[in-house]
Amino acid sequence: MSQKLLKEAFISNLNGTSVLEISVGLALAPLCIACRALLLILYYLHNGRPLHSRKYHLLLDFTVLVAPFVLVSTVLSPVLPLLPIIFGAICAGLFYKIYSRRNLCIRTPLKQIVHDFLKTSLESDYIPSITVFRVYVNMLTAINILAVDFPQYPRRYAKTETYGTGAMDFGVGAFIFGNALVCPEVRQKTYRVQSKFSSLGRQLIAVWPLVLLGFGRLISVKSVEYHEHFSEYGVHWNFFFTLAVVRVTASLLLITFPTSKSWIVAIFLAVFYQLILNATQLKMFVLHGSDGKDTRVGFLNANREGLFSLYGYLAIYMASVQVGLYLLKKRTLVKDWIEVICFLLLTAFALFIFLHISQVYVDPVSRRMANLSFCIWMIAQCLAFFTSFLVTDLILVFTKLLVNGSRVPCCWNVMQSPNTKHNSELTSFKREREWQNICIINAVDKNQLVFFLLANVMTGIVNMMIDTIHSDTSFALCILHLYMFTNCLIMYILHAKNIILKCW
Repeated sequence: MSQKLLKEAFISNLNGTSVLEISVGLALAPLCIACRALLLILYYLHNGRPLHSRKYHLLLDFTVLVAPFVLVSTVLSPVLPLLPIIFGAICAGLFYKIYSRRNLCIRTPLKQIVHDFLKTSLESDYIPSITVFRVYVNMLTAINILAVDFPQYPRRYAKTETYGTGAMDFGVGAFIFGNALVCPEVRQKTYRVQSKFSSLGRQLIAVWPLVLLGFGRLISVKSVEYHEHFSEYGVHWNFFFTLAVVRVTASLLLITFPTSKSWIVAIFLAVFYQLILNATQLKMFVLHGSDGKDTRVGFLNANREGLFSLYGYLAIYMASVQVGLYLLKKRTLVKDWIEVICFLLLTAFALFIFLHISQVYVDPVSRRMANLSFCIWMIAQCLAFFTSFLVTDLILVFTKLLVNGSRVPCCWNVMQSPNTKHNSELTSFKREREWQNICIINAVDKNQLVFFLLANVMTGIVNMMIDTIHSDTSFALCILHLYMFTNCLIMYILHAKNIILKCW
């Protein structure tokens, strides 16, 4: 068997893992964010000044925010449930040390501190959790697309063949969710003098890089005979095309229907698509082709997964637009955001219940078809993942209120705290300039599409140079860490030089 066929077989016919295991793995991300922030605050307490060294910031961020997920995707996967417990214990220890050495509210009872915390005003025009969510989806995707080609990567984490929930399946839907949270319709840029159709025109202009990248990937993959998993999107289709079509189609729908009712459109699309799958031969066509023998003759047959899954991804996008609109309502007080957290958690819990019902009585989760169960799982999982970052952010705000002058990159700024009486360190300061916010999160955020493209290109280069499926553990770990460090370093350098590679 050729190397190409061997690698294709290595990533095919997989059935995924449980929703619980994926949730446990994702719970590690907010704990890593909290751990990094608490270490920076503790450093400030010890030294009386923030950590300014770019080199040490990069090493700290990579060690705490990135490296754990390389290990979780390989050698530490058998002990995955223990890792959130360990990181949680570390965070609790760091918090206790900071609380015992705090230089504000020293004689104030904890009950009063919490009472003042709830009345604290936060920066209202910036929600750091959105940034962290989108960047972490990007970074986890970058790790997984290369790690999956190594034998140390658990096969249950890879994309499922037909039915099931794989860790990589989550990344696909989370990309759609993250894009919708910051789309122009959510940010309400369409209030200007131009007609609503100008929004569609702007989207057509904005997606041309995705179309170009889609064709670039298609040509490069075919020209070098790179290994492919055809049941993922088809012979010619890829995720760049899916992103472009979904964004443009969603803009067209949001011209026709009120943005505030996008959740109704999402439900209609997901339910109607599922009804068509069940009531017609469409499901058999998507899974087995027009002749029932997995034919790939003709454009529709060749790309049936990519084309018909658009309905499901569009439903996810429209539902996510509704989430974005809810999040961007003007709120300033901490207690307002606690209400948001409670609402999102209740919504996620209800959706997980609906997911169970849908899997039992309708159809199991299928990334290949992007069916109703897949859509419900994506929204529920993304809401839970995003809410965990919101909770982390509020914990860090509380911690910063205990330490006068502390700063944490990519975290909410306190505009006014009731217990400080206009302390110059805690009130009315603007967010630090990006070059001062030395942080991998901010660095990747500035060039997310470039980071995604770079990860794909480097994945291809590694696969062409190395026999990944016969690599031993130490070599695989070395390559994966070097690959992620290189990706992050390039983004870090671009950020330090304030370079944004955007041409649209």
